[in-house]
Amino acid sequence: MPQVLQMSNWPAIIASMTTLVLLPGMDGTGTLYAPLHTALNGNCKLLVLTYPVDQVLGYTELEALVQAQLPVSEDYVLLGESFSGPIAISIAATQPVRLKALILCATFARNPYPVLAVSRYALPYLPTRLAPLSVLSHLLLGRFSSKELRMQLADALAQVKPASLKARLSAVMSCDVREKLKAIKVPVLYLQATRNRLVPASAHADIHRQLHEMETCKYDAPHFLLQTKADEVAKDILQFTSEIKA
Repeated sequence: MPQVLQMSNWPAIIASMTTLVLLPGMDGTGTLYAPLHTALNGNCKLLVLTYPVDQVLGYTELEALVQAQLPVSEDYVLLGESFSGPIAISIAATQPVRLKALILCATFARNPYPVLAVSRYALPYLPTRLAPLSVLSHLLLGRFSSKELRMQLADALAQVKPASLKARLSAVMSCDVREKLKAIKVPVLYLQATRNRLVPASAHADIHRQLHEMETCKYDAPHFLLQTKADEVAKDILQFTSEIKA
């Protein structure tokens, strides 16, 4: 399993090894990355941060939590998956001294469905669980769904209070960090899932318009890219990070 680190227990890192700090998807539990950890096969130090499961926090508060946990005595690469893309972008825009590269996975710089922004006001009145597992599996996994992945998804979501999930969904609906992209100075890699039913291709285009030199790797995969194509993704991450170090 990938390491889930809190502020007080960062381990010593081998200087020659790339440190990959992963910001998780909307559940924020950090429990869905065993496939990536296995695929990296010890060639990269994977540090998965987590978000509180019982607090109502938006992007500003979560970014502050992440900032407090980032390495201060070692270089690192920041990976923002899905919901956490805007957090990763905002942090990279501040140009941290130790940040050497940014990886964005199946994510966005603004609400990927602007027309739905007004619906955030209805979120407090929605049912406790935002959608049944069958719907979430369709959106996140599609034809790549398996019993094991569905169980892992259900377990992750069960840990998070509904109010926390609603707050994060509301944050997505009002999100727009496109201007911050201009301040990013480190190399950027975008991992794009071509069968993504949750984040459209226009989200990648939004980011690429500001980051013309951004590299893109495309995969025949659903939104849960890191879970369903871990071997391919790990290979590309290692190649990208090796070029940064060279």
